[in-house]
Amino acid sequence: MRFIKYGFLAILAILLVTITLANRQIVTLSLLPGDMATFSGLHVSLQIPLFLVVMLGVVLGLLIGFFWEWLRETKHRSEASVKAREARRLAREVEVLKAEKRRSEGHDDDVLALLDDTKAAS
Repeated sequence: MRFIKYGFLAILAILLVTITLANRQIVTLSLLPGDMATFSGLHVSLQIPLFLVVMLGVVLGLLIGFFWEWLRETKHRSEASVKAREARRLAREVEVLKAEKRRSEGHDDDVLALLDDTKAAS
């Protein structure tokens, strides 16, 4: 399994280097289209290699997707938190009931109580 992982990473690295070498030309990246930039007065542009535009687009898309998924799963995380709290509360309640049962049966000895617990579990 480890070799498959390393093989996949090697193929991915070769692919990224190939894309980088094939797209080294400089492109102008503008914030707004020409007429809109003239109208608003925001002439913001940047000259960077094309592969950076592509890679930054992929990274930005991944980050937006991860954030969107994190927001979507918020209800599942809160529900799991509520269920975990309920499980802890019920476990404490079971311990209290077991202690009351031991006292009512007259088992003040911890060893005898443990033996009764193992008999009840099996």
